[in-house]
Order: sequence, then C-alpha cells, then structure tokens
Amino acid sequence: MNSNNQNNGLQKRLIIMTVLVFVFFIAFQTWYVAPKQIEKMEQQKIEQEQKANAAPEIKEQISNNTNSLAPVVNESKNIVATIKTEKNIIEIDNLGRIYQVTLLEEKYKDDKNNRIKLFAANQLRPLEVRFSNRVLNDEAFKVDVVASSSNIDATTNNQELTLTQTLSGTTLTKKFTFYPDGHYDLSVSSTNNEQFFITNGFRPNVLADMYAVHGFIAKLNDDTLDTIEDGDLKSNKDLVGVKFISNFDRYYATVIYNFEKSLAITLMPDANNDPQAFIQAGTSTNFSGFMGPKNYKDLEALNPELIDVIDYGWFTFIAKPMFVLLQFLQGYIGNWGWTIVALTILIKLVLYPLSYKGMMSMQKLKDLAPKMKDIQNKYKGDKQKQSMAMMELYKKHGANPMGGCLPLILQIPVFFAIYRVLINAIELKGAEWIFWIHDLAEMDPYFVLPILMGATMYIQQKITPNTMQDEMQKKIFQLLPIVFTFFFLWFPAGLTLYWFVNNLFTIAQQYTINRIFEKKRVANTN
Repeated sequence: MNSNNQNNGLQKRLIIMTVLVFVFFIAFQTWYVAPKQIEKMEQQKIEQEQKANAAPEIKEQISNNTNSLAPVVNESKNIVATIKTEKNIIEIDNLGRIYQVTLLEEKYKDDKNNRIKLFAANQLRPLEVRFSNRVLNDEAFKVDVVASSSNIDATTNNQELTLTQTLSGTTLTKKFTFYPDGHYDLSVSSTNNEQFFITNGFRPNVLADMYAVHGFIAKLNDDTLDTIEDGDLKSNKDLVGVKFISNFDRYYATVIYNFEKSLAITLMPDANNDPQAFIQAGTSTNFSGFMGPKNYKDLEALNPELIDVIDYGWFTFIAKPMFVLLQFLQGYIGNWGWTIVALTILIKLVLYPLSYKGMMSMQKLKDLAPKMKDIQNKYKGDKQKQSMAMMELYKKHGANPMGGCLPLILQIPVFFAIYRVLINAIELKGAEWIFWIHDLAEMDPYFVLPILMGATMYIQQKITPNTMQDEMQKKIFQLLPIVFTFFFLWFPAGLTLYWFVNNLFTIAQQYTINRIFEKKRVANTN
C-alpha cells in the first residue's frame, strides 16, 4: 500500500504533467516547428531560384522496368487557355499544366488585399505529364499544346476544353469539363501505346505555417488515410487502390479523385523530401479534380468522402464530429464568433460532471490538509501505518487523492481536438466577430483576447483550491497565466476566444462549487 507522500506526489506529478503537456505543445509549435518551417521555406525559395524548377525523377512501374526522368523545366508564363468559373480563374500554360488558380470569392484575399493565388513560381504544376519514354519526355517539354479555345466562361454552365500535344512518337490529348463551382473532370490519353504519369502538382503555397499540418494525404479503398507531411518522405512510395490524393497547406489543396475506378500512385520526394504524387496512368486515365480552399461544405457537395481532405491530425476521431457540431450551430447562430462561444458552453456542460467531481475532490483535500499533516507527523517513522491512516481518512470523508487531476487529464483530448478544428477551419477566414475582430483566423490585432484570457486564467488559479506544499511547484503555477498569455498573443483569435470563454465558465463553475462546499462544511460543523 502506498504512503500518503506517494499519493500526494503522484497527484502533483499528474497535475504538473497535464499543465506541461499544454505548455510543451504550444511552446513546441511556437519555438521549434515555426523556425524550422520558416528556415525550410527560405531554403526552398533559394533552391527554386537556383534550379528553376528542377523536376523530380520518376520511376517506371510497368513491367518492372525503371526509367528515371528528370527534365529541367524553365518557368514561363505562356498561357494558352483561361477558364473562369463562379469561384476561380484557372490558367493553363503551353505545356498543358495548370499554371495558376486565382480565387474569386471576396474573403480569399491576402494581407495586401490581393486575390489569393494558389501556386508559387517554379513549383511542380498540376496536370503535368511525364512519359516513361525518356526521349519522348524530353520532347514533350519543348512542344506546345494546342487548345480548342483560349477563353472559356464556365460561370453559369459546364464548358469543355481539349488540349492536344502532337509529338513525333505520340499524340497526347486532354479533354476537360469545367463546372461553375470550380472543379473539373479530365480524360487523358496517348497514342502508340506510350505510357505516362500525371501529377496533381506540389501543394498550394499560400499558408504553410507552424499551426497546421501541410503535405500529402491519400484515401485508400479500405477507407484508411495515408498522410505524409512535408519533409518526411525519404524515398519513393507506391500506393494502389487510391480513391483520392491531395497535396495541401493549412487552408488550400489540390485534389484528384476517382470513386468509381481506383488510382495507382507513385510518391517521390523532391530536394526537400516533400511528397509529390504521380498517377500511374498507363496509356489513358480519367479522374476529377479540385483546386482551392478546404471548405467543408464545398468538398461534401463534390463527394462526402472528400471531407477527409481536411486533416485534423491525431485527434481526428474527436475533431471531425466536433466540427460538424460547430457547423450545425453556426447554421442557426449565423456568426462564427458566437458559434465558438456556444460550442465552448456546450462542451463545458457535457464535461461538467467530470469538472464537478474534480473540483469537489480538490475542496475536500484542501479541508483535510491539516489532518493529513497530523497523520504524517504522528506516523513519521512508519510509512505503512501512515498509509493505512490516510486511506481511512479518505474513506471517512469521501475524498479521492486522484480526483482533482484525472478529470483534467481526460479533458486534454478535447482541447487538442478543438485546437485542430479551429486551426484548420478555413470557414473562420474573413469571419468577423465583434468590434475589433475582423478575422477569426488571424491573431487579435490589439491583443485584447490574449490579455483577457491570461487575466481569467489568473482569477481561475486564485479561486481554485491548491493542495501543493512544494514552493517551487506553486511558483511554476503562478507563472502559467503569463506564459500562456505570451503564447496566445499570436494564436488565431478564434482559438483564443475559445480558451477565454472556457476560462470564464470554469471560474463560474469553481465559484459555484466553492459556495456549495462552504455551505456543506458549515452545515456539517453545526
């Protein structure tokens, strides 16, 4: 049987572990992931300027023969066709690739108020074709495609476009159907049995920051998801039985999908070990595609399975239904800020039984502290008797030495899930709340919410019973409101709003429980 010192020590360690998990998670994102990604992006920019889009090698998978292809493609904006849909403008260059996609919806603008463009200069473009025949492949990067039309208006009706590339050994044909919502259907074929690969390109390069995952994701026929973050692909990887592939940054993605006939994919690392996907087309292939924001409703409208393009990380199993609930509430409330407030209150109500038990346990332990100290002094030299006396004391007063921290630990997955939801929800982009908050996806420009969050965290700490005896532990906890305020200065306002409201209701709960417990204690004394 453990002694009281051991029980108290374990409780303290669990509480400290819980807090440190939060602190480490935020600190890791801020001080390690962010600088690493910034350094990596700067290195990529340098290499892109030097190599001018040095193309990756492709391995020929057919008939177990390999043939590496590594053409050097110079960046040139030679647009042969421009397609305007209701939601975007798609430009196709002289090699039959998607050169650029410009988003037309009003909220998709950068910090200079320019419409967001998905692709950076000198990156692997969507729908680039690579032939298995090395000689033919080299020729394909020197011969322009011919477009059936140079300007297409698909804002109200579906429109078709055909691209033809006539080479000495084959003719490559791409037949598009563009839809007003911005997605497309594509059929690609070659003559003379010339086999080729086609890519969905490198991910959009709009927002690859420290907060969210960016890289590649695929959904397989068994409904499992295979996610590879940028920098993590060390060697070639083949996937078969693929429903969709997507290369994505925080908010935007290029997606290729076929839910009737599965795809075979070869993944290859670029110079930075970032994943680049090539469809093993053979001599023909067909699929549908989409390039734009990872908006839940838009993806669901194309196919419900495409909502899996939105990656929530480890806590997807909690985060996905939580976002569905968030979206449901927003449908009635109409404002994303107040929706976050409502969701926070709902979560607090659901978790109230756990919080109540934890808070009551802390109150009981606080009241028992003098008696616990007496037992420690009385049985100072006999740990076994000390432990038995402590257990008897806990049993008599209905106290649980673990009750104060276990409810807190059980709430950690919920916090990380809501964190992932609010970080990845592009629906918050451009969403106003009140007064000074004009974009819940961006940091609070005046730091009002982070300061309020820190203040409420301090108040919460002051009214919460503290059974810690160690002065160092007390000092660490006293510093936490300052530490968290510092971290949250640059967090999206939507996430800070959640934490602030969560603190407010925790204070209300703690205050109420303190009064209830005090009344019970007085009644018992009388």
